[in-house]
Amino acid sequence: MPQASGIVSTIRAAIAADDFPGADRLLRNYSHDNGVTPEALEALSWLARGSLAAHRFAKAADYARRAHRLLVRRLKNAGLDSEPSLASALGASIEVLAQLKSRRGRRSEAIRFLTRELGKYGTTSIGIRIRKNINLLTMEGQAAPELEILEWLGPRPPALSKLHGRPVLIFFWAHYCDDSRAQCRVLVQLREEFGSSGLVLIGPTRRYGYFDEGRREPALRRQETQHIQCVLDRYYSSLPGLPIPISKRNFDVYGVSTTPTLVLIDRAGIVSLYHPGKMSYRDLAPKVRKLFS
Repeated sequence: MPQASGIVSTIRAAIAADDFPGADRLLRNYSHDNGVTPEALEALSWLARGSLAAHRFAKAADYARRAHRLLVRRLKNAGLDSEPSLASALGASIEVLAQLKSRRGRRSEAIRFLTRELGKYGTTSIGIRIRKNINLLTMEGQAAPELEILEWLGPRPPALSKLHGRPVLIFFWAHYCDDSRAQCRVLVQLREEFGSSGLVLIGPTRRYGYFDEGRREPALRRQETQHIQCVLDRYYSSLPGLPIPISKRNFDVYGVSTTPTLVLIDRAGIVSLYHPGKMSYRDLAPKVRKLFS
């Protein structure tokens, strides 16, 4: 039987192998022997996520509702951020429940649910994740929020309000993120194809307080800024002149809990694409091209 430190990875492996009955059985046996631990709740949330991805919607709803109910009960006696597994599990259960509502044509209900949860947990570590899910349902078709530009690397970033008439692609990235580095290759292709036509690229980032996401050894503010510059020089040199606003507020406003996050803004300043996660050139280029039609 997996120990507390291994139950989450064991459940995830079973889900990856499409063995949902086995994953369910493993979690039930673990919970019988160990009780409803934070790790058990995180594993339950992975069952919800995995079931949603596999289009097992009834199971996803059951797992997510159960995780949410158990977490709310547990949080009466413990702070959400007292244990990383609790935050991960609650964030996932909220996300799955909202996505299920949206998939079932209950978009307004999903937004109300997320807004209520943001009111409860907006000041915790999952606040930005909840904001991301609200933005997924509401940001496209709305005016792009202005970026905070108090500190930056490279050339001074332009205000979005000054860029009306030109399409803008905002690339939110993290200095430790391999997916962000992979996205860079696509951005180079897009700049080569559309830069002369007026496409503007902006690459906001933020400090995280550490250099490496895995070890999370504390980093001083100045040290992390120097590290961001080193990462730019090493991995993003193919995007010379990319303006880099540095601000946690930009990540909060745009709900960037996933890096990269891509936001495409049309000539009128309206968001035409809000996409957490990397995108291929094949998927992203037609959306950019459409703005020049």
